[in-house]
Amino acid sequence: MNTDISIADILFHLHPDTTADCKDRIEEGLRAQEGVISVHFNEQDHPHALVVAYNPEASSSQALLAEIRKCDKEAVMAGF
Repeated sequence: MNTDISIADILFHLHPDTTADCKDRIEEGLRAQEGVISVHFNEQDHPHALVVAYNPEASSSQALLAEIRKCDKEAVMAGF
């Protein structure tokens, strides 16, 4: 029996005016998504960057972006 899971990391860029309250709601919403393993803001060095580790067999980058855009309509996936 194989118990390995796939893990993908994705970087999102939030709008510079995104508030701390909005970031908290984004983090809470993402953590509630099936397949999300971790959500990480680096407020010190990159306050508008968000790294999400997730299982791509259980969720998708588009689903994660849709969740983020509930609070930050300007959010984008890095490189897209």
